[in-house]
Amino acid sequence: MTRRTDNRETRLPLDEIVAGGGELPAFTPVPRKCRRHDGWTEARQRRFIEALADTGSVDAACRAVNMSTVGAYHLRRQPGAESFRKAWEAALDLGVRRIEDVAMQRALHGVEVPVYSYGKLVGTRRSYNDRLLMFMLRNRAPGRFAEGKAKGLNAIGKMELERLKKQWRAEWEEEKRREGTYEHEDEVLASIDRKLGQMRERRLFHMSPRTRALLEAYEAAHREDEANGYNPYEDPEHPAYIERNAQAPTPLPELPPPAEEAGDENSEAEPPPPEAGPRIRTLKDGDW
Repeated sequence: MTRRTDNRETRLPLDEIVAGGGELPAFTPVPRKCRRHDGWTEARQRRFIEALADTGSVDAACRAVNMSTVGAYHLRRQPGAESFRKAWEAALDLGVRRIEDVAMQRALHGVEVPVYSYGKLVGTRRSYNDRLLMFMLRNRAPGRFAEGKAKGLNAIGKMELERLKKQWRAEWEEEKRREGTYEHEDEVLASIDRKLGQMRERRLFHMSPRTRALLEAYEAAHREDEANGYNPYEDPEHPAYIERNAQAPTPLPELPPPAEEAGDENSEAEPPPPEAGPRIRTLKDGDW
């Protein structure tokens, strides 16, 4: 069966592709066991790669050469297709660049959108997509419009990121190891002392000579108190001593000892007389 000619096989010449900034690498077509005029011939393979570079779509490139996408992917997996696969990847890169150009064109000049009124086409208007414009700016100029973030990492960028991760990991582990040693603690204390000394120098620099003399006299008196073992709770003139004595509890008066009773201590004490009360009359009384 003879394959009919498809009018969709109109292709851009290779010279126009190269002039537009793209460059297709030379490749060796996939060898075929059976040479069919309606199959994947060498000329059709080259036109497919060119169409893929123009459109960036495998489906569109297959339609351009009147072949199926299943056959294109099957051809890609055949033995001896290493050069064809490399050309495929290069063509996709060029296709992505063309898609970027189209997106930039739409972001700058907008697209024509039809306007309908009561179900009838009354005209068109040009619509601009600000989100698409910002997306293109972030990807084309990430340093200015993406807050310093890169638009994406290629293979080299990913390798560099992995190398930096390993380096940061090693530095972090070394820092953790040093934190557990006295060497690191001594370095931290020395660093704190240096910073305190720098703060003191800046403070003294902004003092007047009179204030600096008073500060030196205060520090000398303080060192003298420390040398003498000064205790504020033993100084009668110190507020802490006065407050502490003011809060001390008042001692209770001493009670006199109990008086000793006269008589023999061994004699038993007489019981107290019963209390006098009203007499109750009984049968032995003579009045009864």
